[in-house]
Amino acid sequence: MADAYRLMQEQYVKILETYLQEKNETGLYQAQQFSKKVLENQISPEEVVSLHIEALEQFYPNLPQGARDSFDFLIEIMMGYGMAYREHQILRDKQKELESEINVAANMQQTFLPDEIPEMDELDIGVISVPASKMSGDYYHFIKDDNDSLGVAIADIIGKGVPAALCMSMIKYGMDSLPEQRLQPGALLENLNRVVEQNVASNMFITMMYGSYDPRVHHFYYSGAGHEPGLFYNYAEDRFEDLYAKGLVLGLDRDTKFREYHKKVEAGDFIVLLSDGVTECRTDEGFIEREELTRMIREYSHLSAQEIVNNVFYQLERLQGFRLRDDFSLIILRRKV
Repeated sequence: MADAYRLMQEQYVKILETYLQEKNETGLYQAQQFSKKVLENQISPEEVVSLHIEALEQFYPNLPQGARDSFDFLIEIMMGYGMAYREHQILRDKQKELESEINVAANMQQTFLPDEIPEMDELDIGVISVPASKMSGDYYHFIKDDNDSLGVAIADIIGKGVPAALCMSMIKYGMDSLPEQRLQPGALLENLNRVVEQNVASNMFITMMYGSYDPRVHHFYYSGAGHEPGLFYNYAEDRFEDLYAKGLVLGLDRDTKFREYHKKVEAGDFIVLLSDGVTECRTDEGFIEREELTRMIREYSHLSAQEIVNNVFYQLERLQGFRLRDDFSLIILRRKV
C-alpha cells in the first residue's frame, strides 16, 4: 500500500507540475485519468489532499502558514467525507449483492411455473401472470391425472422477496409429490396444508384455490383456502356468478378441512381463476368493482381464452397508468362449443 501511495505521489507531482506550467486541456485530462487510478487504488479523499499539499510544498517551499493551516482544516473535512463515502460504498455493495440474490430468486421462480399451457380437446385455456416487481407472490400450476382430468391451482403467497420464492418452491414440490390419483380438491388442499404448516414460518401464509375439470362428465370440482373468489360464466344465460369456496389459508391449522364444491360446465361456459391483484386494481378513483372486471371479460368473450386474459390485463394495466401495484394472475378455462 505504501509503494502504491508513493507511486501515486510521483504521478500526481508530474501531472500538477504540467498543468501549472501549461494550463491546458491536456493537464485536465491527465487529472481525470488520475482520479480513476485513485479509485482503483482505494486512495481516500484525505490522502488526495495530502498528495496535493506535498506537491505544493515542492513547488512553493515558502507556502504561507495560513495556507498550510487551511489544508489541515480541509483534511479534517475530507476525513469525515471519506468515512461517509466508504460507508456509502459498503451499502452500495450490499445493495448490489441483494439485487443479485433477488435476480437469482426471480429466475428460480420462473422455473416453478408451467413451461406451457396444457392442451385439451374439451377446453380452451388462457393464462397470464405478471409480477408487480422482480419477485412475485403469485403461483399457478396444472396437473393431469390418469383419467385426463385437469387440475389447476392458483395461489397467493402472503409475503414477498426471497422467502416467497422459497415458499413457492415448497408448494411446487408438495404438489408434484402428491399421488396422481388424489386430485380431489378438498383432499389435495388438506394434504398440502399439512406440508405448509410444517415447513413455512408462522408469519407466512398461502391462499389457494384448486379445481379439477373432469372431461368425462364436464364437471368442475373446486375448493378454496382463503383465496380470492373466482368467477363462473353461464354462456346460455350470459351471466356471471362468483365461485366462492370458503376455507382457512394454508399453514394456519394442520387439521383444517376443506369443503368441496362443483359446477356443471356446459358448452361455452367458462371458469375464471384470479389473484387479488386483479380485483384490487387501484386507479385514481379507487378500486375497480368486480362488475367492471366481468364487463371487460364479456367484451372480449368472442376471442380465444388467451386473448381474453391478455386484453383484460392490458386494460387493467392501462387504468393503473401502466404501473402494477400488485402481482396479476388470471386464468380462464372455457369449454369449447
